Amino acid sequence: MLLRENFIFNIVFIVFISSAAIQIFFYAFFYLKAGLHRKVNNSHDHKPVSIIICARNEEDNLRKFLPSVLEQDYPAFEVIVVNDCSEDNSYSVLGEFLQRYPCLRVCDISRDPKFTHNKKFAQFIGIKAAKNELLLFTDADCHAETDKWAEGMVSHFNENTDFVLGYGGYEVRKGILNRYIRYDTMMIALQYTGMALRGIPYMGVGRNLAYRRSVFFKNKGFGSHSNIVSGDDDLFVNQLANKQNTAVEIRRETHTRSVPASSFTELFNQKRRHLTTANHYKLRDRIILFTEPVTRTLFYISFVILISWSYLWQYTALVFTVRLILQSFTIKLATKRFNEPGIFIFSVFFDIFSPFLNLAFYMSNYLQSQGKNQWK
Repeated sequence: MLLRENFIFNIVFIVFISSAAIQIFFYAFFYLKAGLHRKVNNSHDHKPVSIIICARNEEDNLRKFLPSVLEQDYPAFEVIVVNDCSEDNSYSVLGEFLQRYPCLRVCDISRDPKFTHNKKFAQFIGIKAAKNELLLFTDADCHAETDKWAEGMVSHFNENTDFVLGYGGYEVRKGILNRYIRYDTMMIALQYTGMALRGIPYMGVGRNLAYRRSVFFKNKGFGSHSNIVSGDDDLFVNQLANKQNTAVEIRRETHTRSVPASSFTELFNQKRRHLTTANHYKLRDRIILFTEPVTRTLFYISFVILISWSYLWQYTALVFTVRLILQSFTIKLATKRFNEPGIFIFSVFFDIFSPFLNLAFYMSNYLQSQGKNQWK
């Protein structure tokens, strides 16, 4: 009986050490790379850029947030708002802005009962209407943190750059839900920017993303995944971005901020929609993204088992402490880099909790199908 127990605990200890090693690798190789990233000397020749925003029934958000985009301190840009079948007063709001801002252009899509479409169609209309080669994207419920947003994102483009990945965070609000949303967003950003900086770009976020118009049309746009609700940002990047053609921009002045979910139900639906694209990533990326939360879960479960039974507890505690120190240092660095106050002290709790929550989001996609032509 004793031999059997020792064998089981040995297996658990091996699982603990293995999962801890993988976790430490993720933090040291990917996450720290993003946290320590510094701006390189980029171009400042002010290449013309078209900023594209798709909006459906976003009257209030357009009135509140669009000026931050229209008032960018940049000499060569246009802003294209695709007003997609809005039934509120978006048309009137945009009409007011057209009189005040010469850089604004509006594309209206009228409702057709015989043709339903998702956001990708609106995005296509905006891209087709763009006059410039460089395209910069954000959402109607987003605002630029500063008037240097466009300049910072565009400055990375050279003859080799097709994609620039930026950071799109959420506004600071009261409550634990807001802290979790911002923590989750920050950790996702550490992952996709860190992997991109290591030569493995796999996604970007439509709240803050730039790419070339010619790359879009050369590769038939969203054609390979046009039937998927999400993916106008991450799937497009996953399909075409590589080590040579992708840059990262995460300075504070180039961040955008969005309106966060105000309830768990809203967050649940949002995350479910985003996770519909995960199964369409490249196999390499799916393996990497699957490995991190699985090893994190195994790390915590095996730690609890070993400590509870005082089995090799000194070594277990030492390894746990090493990961905790590295984790704390990285997240503290990231909260400053991404300007996310008030979440550091909750990070260990969120670190334990988030894999189970994301699993619930992911599994719900198998239990409840979504309409293919939802707008967003």
